[in-house]
Amino acid sequence: MKWHGPLSGHYPAVATMVIAALIPYLVLSAALQPLTGIIGADLGMSTYETNLAQGLANAGYALGTVLSVQLAQHLPQRRMLIIYGVLLVVGSVLAAAAVGTVMFISGHVLQGLCTSLLLIAAVPPLVTGFPPSKIRYTAVVLNMGIFGAVALGPLIGGIQADANGWRPLFWVIAGIAILALVLIVLTYQDVPAADPTATRSPLPVALAATGCIAAFFGATQLLTHRELNAAALAPLTAGVLVIFVLLVNQYFSKRPLLIVRPLTSTMPVAGIVAAMSAAAASISAITLSGLILAERYSPLKLGLLYLPEFGGAVITTILFAILFTTKGLHYFALTGLICLSAGIALIASTLPPSTIITLVGTGLIGVGVGASVAPALFIAGFSLRNAALQRVFAIVELLRAVAAFMIAPILVYIATTVMSNTEDGVRTALWICLGLSGAGALTGIALYWLGRVKPPTPSLANWFGGETAWYSPPLLARFRRNARTPEQPAGPAEFEISQ
Repeated sequence: MKWHGPLSGHYPAVATMVIAALIPYLVLSAALQPLTGIIGADLGMSTYETNLAQGLANAGYALGTVLSVQLAQHLPQRRMLIIYGVLLVVGSVLAAAAVGTVMFISGHVLQGLCTSLLLIAAVPPLVTGFPPSKIRYTAVVLNMGIFGAVALGPLIGGIQADANGWRPLFWVIAGIAILALVLIVLTYQDVPAADPTATRSPLPVALAATGCIAAFFGATQLLTHRELNAAALAPLTAGVLVIFVLLVNQYFSKRPLLIVRPLTSTMPVAGIVAAMSAAAASISAITLSGLILAERYSPLKLGLLYLPEFGGAVITTILFAILFTTKGLHYFALTGLICLSAGIALIASTLPPSTIITLVGTGLIGVGVGASVAPALFIAGFSLRNAALQRVFAIVELLRAVAAFMIAPILVYIATTVMSNTEDGVRTALWICLGLSGAGALTGIALYWLGRVKPPTPSLANWFGGETAWYSPPLLARFRRNARTPEQPAGPAEFEISQ
């Protein structure tokens, strides 16, 4: 007889578990900027070592998206979820109790790795494991759990920095990780491996590990030494090339781990481009504006200036829930990119920005991120059968993480090194951010026009029944009359629906 936890199949408990699993690292990723000096002084870490901790943790987050899929195909998924939860607790306690560099870096890297392992393992069951009537609530959970946590990070980091400490925050994060583990056990239900016949080739994970570690290590070198030399360029360039090789390998593979080929129709490509450009532009814009504003405001006041970003995330979460099952989902993602572009342009045009400009600009950025990334993710997901959702999340999160966490250090290098003064450098880098968000919007519009796409309404009945939620035309269908949409991955739905 299979054992089920006492809260198994209870939607509120499972949703809370997902939020608690995602919050620890996502909050820290946005909260660490004002704390790195305090952590370094307390643990005897150099600037390079604190930057390395963040870079390797981000690499771990990107790698975990691929590793989680590999493990899910061959091992019982909910049992693995318990292991991921235990490792997240271990990493969080190690970081909070750290007495030296190695202990802190090890703990923080574990936090990054386990967060993406939990994301890919826990989110798809929340989406497809409950009746369609719950999917609006799931949209709210995802938007607030991912983007709300990131938006609150600067304020939380500012509060802790204002108290001239860092351990209390890390111990609270460890407590949330423990709560996530408890909920994982309480909501446990035995779920078999997704596809024991899937490829066991270690090549995709090896390529992802090599590419992510090399790329983020190179970005860290660039951020720390502020020199454009082989020590930074070689690993950065090599890492990006290896990630590209991973995508090409999986596209042509007869038994791929990551379903790249089915994602190459019009709407998934547009969705992925939108998610990547929004993530890269928003993270970079907040980081760059902080370089200027940190000289004028205390960490706490700076965190309060970024609070409208969270307000924007709340507003878009409500709208997302309303528009989620309508054709407005497509227009919502486009509106998000436009708002993001407007927020970046507003800040870039008035450096250093006044208090009012900063509040309005960060609010627009919050609206932009909340309205673009999650809708774009579901535009990609609805274009494939729900049996493939876990692997869709993996590829989108891998690309989003690489874009979000790797572009920012490069733009910080441009802002602080290339131009004659920091203000001019930040302005130039912000205009690049504007170009990224604008390019994402224009590319999406162009792809829809070239694919003859009229934004459709998703059919949840079809999607939960094992078909796609809508038809996504092949790329450039307007000029390729005989082109076909890539074949969809076959297979039953991965998760049993709870009543």
